[in-house]
Amino acid sequence: MGKSLVGNHIRKLRFNHDEMTQQQLADKVGVTRQTIVALEKGNYSPSLELAFRIAHSFDLPLEEVFFYGDTIEK
Repeated sequence: MGKSLVGNHIRKLRFNHDEMTQQQLADKVGVTRQTIVALEKGNYSPSLELAFRIAHSFDLPLEEVFFYGDTIEK
């Protein structure tokens, strides 16, 4: 299975939120650290519920955390 068309800015957002660790985010949204790793690598598309929980954890709207398409984050 290839890379997902759903991308995200999770890694950058974690860094900008007091250098939050993957484990801290995982604990906050109720998933494993491995799930956060897979999301950041683009190997996993979150459920809608998880996407909203992640966006809420950063106090941002969904579209500022996730994007759709073949745009590659630099």
